[in-house]
Amino acid sequence: MSAVNLAIDILRQEEGYRERVYYCSEGYPTIGIGKRLGPKWAPLSNYQFTVSRALAEFWLREDVEKIQTRLYELLPYCHELTDTRMAVLISMAYQMGIDGLFGFANTLAAFECGDYAEAAKEMRDSKWFRKDTPERAERHARAVERDEYRYTTQ
Repeated sequence: MSAVNLAIDILRQEEGYRERVYYCSEGYPTIGIGKRLGPKWAPLSNYQFTVSRALAEFWLREDVEKIQTRLYELLPYCHELTDTRMAVLISMAYQMGIDGLFGFANTLAAFECGDYAEAAKEMRDSKWFRKDTPERAERHARAVERDEYRYTTQ
């Protein structure tokens, strides 16, 4: 399975699908499979439409492919990563944005050195792990350590 396809599978599980707009855990209007629509706490009444699963899937694939391309441009070592580890970086960038991912400087430095135990340790030493989405962060850290993604935390 390619990194793009694995990232899509991960994001389907992590984000779920909603045809109507909702606030994500950070307060952004969101629809489909975690597709951010507008600024934080913008009134949901601004978004009077629904999204089919097919359109949500199209948006997801398009976004994941763009993220992968951008990560390859910004982090040349990504070309050497396994599909699992690349999918985790794509998933993190999808959730937090590229700039948010780049806030994980120590994690990315460990990725660059191929020290995946250290990368996972750094992932766990973050607000993302402690407060934002701890179960998701733990699944991602374990995937980096084991080079295998499992949706459960066991």
